[in-house]
Amino acid sequence: MAASKRDQLIDMAIELFFKNGCHTVGIDRLLAEASVAKMTLYSHFKSKEDLILAAAERLHEQVLEQFLAILEDQNLSPIDRLHAVFDRLEDFTTAQGFPGCPFVNLSVEFPDPSHPIHQVSIRHKHKVEEHLEESLRGLGVREPESVARQLNLIYEGAKVMIQITGDSSYVQSSRQASELLLEKALAEA
Repeated sequence: MAASKRDQLIDMAIELFFKNGCHTVGIDRLLAEASVAKMTLYSHFKSKEDLILAAAERLHEQVLEQFLAILEDQNLSPIDRLHAVFDRLEDFTTAQGFPGCPFVNLSVEFPDPSHPIHQVSIRHKHKVEEHLEESLRGLGVREPESVARQLNLIYEGAKVMIQITGDSSYVQSSRQASELLLEKALAEA
């Protein structure tokens, strides 16, 4: 089944805005790449910001779905799930033209914490941490909130360092730090 024009616009917005910057990509380029008329855009969205918000929401859902699939994979041990999270991070950050974390980039482009687009970024980062915490709680880890926050800082720190430096070896360092943290937390459980 063919995607609706609304879905085409959102998919193209994800592809263009989150790789090149929301403020850098103009509506005309987006419309040309999506093969959609300007009237169609404005029949679905009041403004470019409304489209960015819809794209951010969709990306948030897609990324969380992938993240949860890894954390809930019962075929893997807890350590292997952690490896899989960092395998996904490695795939993501070593892809050609890694533009950085789209949620960090959105927060930079829309710096007001009360802005709805910035709020999606905040919600996304909190949800990742909540899912880590739930996973750790299920493993019987003491102080799962603290351990989840530490794991999240390692995970997020690796993305930012790779974005800034272009050095993908930060994935390996973050993987090692996370393994040590998780092994300690599991030993104390």
